[in-house]
Amino acid sequence: MKAPFLNAIKERVLVLDGAMGTMLQERGLRPGQSPEELNLVMPDIVAGVHRAYLDAGADIIVSNTFGGTRFKLVNFGLEGKVAEINARGVEIARQVAGDRAYVGASIGPTGKFVEPLGDVSFDEMADAFREQARALINAGADFITLETFLDIKEIRAAVIAIRELSRDIPVVAQLTFEDNGRSVLGTPPEAAAITLEAAGADVIGSNCGLGPDGIYAVLAAMRKVTRLPLISQANAGLPQLVEGKTVFPATPEDMTSFHDRLLDLNVRIIGGCCGTTPGHIRAMRDALDGKNQGLRDCGPDPRVMFLSSRTGFAAVGGNEPVAIIGERINPTGKKAFAEELREGKVSYIRREAMEQVATGATLLDVNVGAPGIDEPAAMERAVFCVTQTTGVPLVLDSSSPDALERGLKAADGKVLINSVNGEQKSMDRVLPLAKKYGAAVIGLTLDETGIPETAEGRLAVASRILDAARSHAIPDRDMVIDCLTLTVSAEQKRALETLKAIRRVKADLGLKTVLGVSNISFGLPQRPRISSVFFSMAMEAGLDAAIVNPKEEAMMGAFRAAMVLLSKDSHAQAYIDAYKGVQATQATPVVEERPRDVKDRLRLAIIEGDEENIVAIVEAALAEGMVPLQISNEGLLPGLEEVGRRFEKNIFFLPQVMRSADTMHKAFARLKQELQGGGIASLGRILMATVEGDIHDIGKNIVCTLLENHGFEVIDLGKNVKADRIVAEALNQGVDAVGLSALMTTTMAEMERVIARLHEAGVKTFTMVGGAVVTQDYADSIGADLYARDAMEAVAKVKKLLGK
Repeated sequence: MKAPFLNAIKERVLVLDGAMGTMLQERGLRPGQSPEELNLVMPDIVAGVHRAYLDAGADIIVSNTFGGTRFKLVNFGLEGKVAEINARGVEIARQVAGDRAYVGASIGPTGKFVEPLGDVSFDEMADAFREQARALINAGADFITLETFLDIKEIRAAVIAIRELSRDIPVVAQLTFEDNGRSVLGTPPEAAAITLEAAGADVIGSNCGLGPDGIYAVLAAMRKVTRLPLISQANAGLPQLVEGKTVFPATPEDMTSFHDRLLDLNVRIIGGCCGTTPGHIRAMRDALDGKNQGLRDCGPDPRVMFLSSRTGFAAVGGNEPVAIIGERINPTGKKAFAEELREGKVSYIRREAMEQVATGATLLDVNVGAPGIDEPAAMERAVFCVTQTTGVPLVLDSSSPDALERGLKAADGKVLINSVNGEQKSMDRVLPLAKKYGAAVIGLTLDETGIPETAEGRLAVASRILDAARSHAIPDRDMVIDCLTLTVSAEQKRALETLKAIRRVKADLGLKTVLGVSNISFGLPQRPRISSVFFSMAMEAGLDAAIVNPKEEAMMGAFRAAMVLLSKDSHAQAYIDAYKGVQATQATPVVEERPRDVKDRLRLAIIEGDEENIVAIVEAALAEGMVPLQISNEGLLPGLEEVGRRFEKNIFFLPQVMRSADTMHKAFARLKQELQGGGIASLGRILMATVEGDIHDIGKNIVCTLLENHGFEVIDLGKNVKADRIVAEALNQGVDAVGLSALMTTTMAEMERVIARLHEAGVKTFTMVGGAVVTQDYADSIGADLYARDAMEAVAKVKKLLGK
């Protein structure tokens, strides 16, 4: 009898099977047919693939259910058979595996983006995954494996949905990365690991996209922030076209070259992805025999808490520098901001987010509680705005459980909730949300009786909060205690009691601490003088995080100096970087002045993705006498070009690019009105299509959007488009170029056929190709005029190709 799955991976490294799609294609899967449909109409073929891998030595057989969500099955008219297809997939795998192997139930991405990048809500995405997971669990899967996800927000929704169904089913979660070390949407491995562990995954790692060396680098980065078991599923190299067939060049021996290093990282599951065959799996099995497969003690300092966003992460506690939580996104005492919230605007939020990060904030507190507003809706807008504007993790600050939950759904990563307190009703409301959505929590040392006067009283409240958090299975490392800063002008002796409480919480409970530091000086003149000194005292007492205004130089100066003196700034490098070149009597500049010239304002609005104000700025440009072409060429396009430069340097990522593109679209829409329905002269007409047999169109859609916003006219034929239609439309529309996209190795060969048909028909256009599996060598071999690895490169190359 097999040991439970999670026990088994502690005892030895398990070998997972290889590619499913290419094996099914070789055995009868038709172009354009749903692979999952074979579970119903050709189960023997699916079973044959499973059997081949089992005979090769696989310990894990993965079900043929990768595209089993309703979002994927609707492309084949099978959305009404979600339960049947997924259950049958597990049953087939179970029948083959018997007691010889574990059955992992595969769930893949939906092909949709979650709001605000896409048009699918968090709840809609979670519902789709919950529907599929329910069928897989009920059919008897040993665990669920989430594979080949590109969007951290989508896979986070999947893990949370599964955990709503079952706390017991093991969950393996894998993101796919590019050779720049990030996902296509800009997520680094560390942020992915933090987010997935917090959401409830049991094993994390990466599959597809990279070969063994690339996957190793990703897992090594993950190991720095997690102690969870890891999984490696590398491709058999990058695909090549040989005699009209897609071939993956890595040999079985190549796939085992990183085994020793993977074992040292505590990788507990090793398998294959695209291009791997039973031969590769047999080699992996053989290579593990005789090796020490015991658990390694590796990973981060267990005292450290990690938080994450889509594109970044932060460490809090241990010997890490004190985390600076920017406090400025809070309507208290800010009438203009409160009015913006009531009007549903986010300009203040965007500006403060950027400025606070620029001046040193490592986390951003988001508070939108003001009279007369819909706080849950405002929290969602604020989270969307901040996550699209900066890459730092968030602190969600609200006393409303509904607003907190809305913000938790809107977030891309692991956030910190501010806050829970010692009242039972507070703990009953907040702690379940923290557990469900994988958040850390600030605990305020107050309860029904108020704030205890002594450090011992505050310690007692903190202890009760900790016990309650443990009862909800929230790890101690994710609890941060606020010992509360009281106004020294009114309660002078209690300032020292707060510092004593910090020391007691750390010594007695082993928890991290946080303070809203500036409260200390309320009601006094020259507040930064008092606040900065108290801040320094608190840091010496062991403070781990501080809620402050990072634009106040007195506070940031105290912080930087303290980090040097407390040995939390190695070689004083951060201090030197902040103050080199600054004269002794010179105040450090905190924020660059906003541009006043309308051309610069247009450019900056595109860079920042300021959809809210771009039309007003265009109106201002028109009022100054600028003509539409001048507005476009001298204001808007330079902004978009700067976005492209930042994207190339990994300063911006796809979400920021798309936000800028949406802003550009609004500006162009206004300019077209000025031209009485006409448009600015097109740079060219581009026909775009995903080739026949391929239902993936996310990448193609992004290229279309960016081409349009750079001045091209785009004719988008959609996905799964036959060659005949592409040729006919290219002739009828008189296009300058045809762009073809493919995501799957099984459909990329269709690109060659389309290009050949275009040439045969005498279509005199340029051709460009792209997609996750396409390479420059492949593009050259099929006669394409250009290859683009991403949307921004596609725009740049098309401009060059057409002499624009």
